[in-house]
Amino acid sequence: MRCLRYAVAGALLALATSYASSAAWAGAQQYEALSASVQSALSRSLADQAPSGTGFRDSLESVAWLSDMSQRLERSIPDRDSRLEFLRAVHYEATRAGLDPQLVLGLIQVESGFRKYAVSSAGARGFMQVMPFWIRLIGREDDNLFHLRTNLRYGCTILRHYLDIEQGDLYRALGRYNGSLGQPEYPTLVRAAWQNRWEYPRSPLAGDTAGGSADTGGALRSRIASQSLPTLR
Repeated sequence: MRCLRYAVAGALLALATSYASSAAWAGAQQYEALSASVQSALSRSLADQAPSGTGFRDSLESVAWLSDMSQRLERSIPDRDSRLEFLRAVHYEATRAGLDPQLVLGLIQVESGFRKYAVSSAGARGFMQVMPFWIRLIGREDDNLFHLRTNLRYGCTILRHYLDIEQGDLYRALGRYNGSLGQPEYPTLVRAAWQNRWEYPRSPLAGDTAGGSADTGGALRSRIASQSLPTLR
């Protein structure tokens, strides 16, 4: 049974990597009318203020996380300086939006394959494949979705918005993000990438179990749920 689980997990990760490389699952968020209050709240959340911190609890956590993630990402972003800049931005923007940075890395893998200038057939742009209509809805006319931090700020804000709509149901929120609500393929691919390539036992949202072993499976999902963060159904 354990071998079967590993085989299934490996197959899902291979699919996620394959689809990401061709941007076959690139996002196509659907345009929706927003109430004035929601539009205003999202615009405030999007406001591009200078980061007030790194998103890490301390320098030791920063060094450990960046070192680990940098090794995993090297094949996708070979240049070290660009890779570290990307990872710092992902960690900050994800944490700012109340998201697990590991989840955001998994989503980016599936959406764009870590290609900064990826454009989908629907017109979604950048690392997190943000649809341009969001600029008109909640942004500024000169916002550039190919700019690293701008793209991540939009993407994380939009995913947080969908999580709020779906009351923390990550499966449905991911479906909304990709424009495939109700279909299992995309949420399954993101989960596979998140858990099999990017899971990090010392994640600020995961922590450690007693004894120092990685906190995975049901225990991790329960802890995330207790912090009003998304769970997978």
